[in-house]
Amino acid sequence: MKSDAVRKGMQQAPHRSLFNALGHTEEEMKKPLIGIVSSYNEIVPGHMNLDKIVEAVKLGVAMAGGTPVVFPAIAVCDGIAMGHIGMKY
Repeated sequence: MKSDAVRKGMQQAPHRSLFNALGHTEEEMKKPLIGIVSSYNEIVPGHMNLDKIVEAVKLGVAMAGGTPVVFPAIAVCDGIAMGHIGMKY
């Protein structure tokens, strides 16, 4: 499985230690790692509820036998950025 590239073998011992530091259990590390991209933040009004959706997705991934791993994506609020010099770029 692709997740093994960061979990199996002697060379991946540092990787495993970091997953351990994140609180992943040995059982979780045997399951496929499933990435969940989230643009949740506290500046874009339309993204304020994404943390709740992410939690539901994480639960679904775990129920399906995977280990969910959430990572961020950048979000910009057009309403807040409107008229700003940065909108020209």
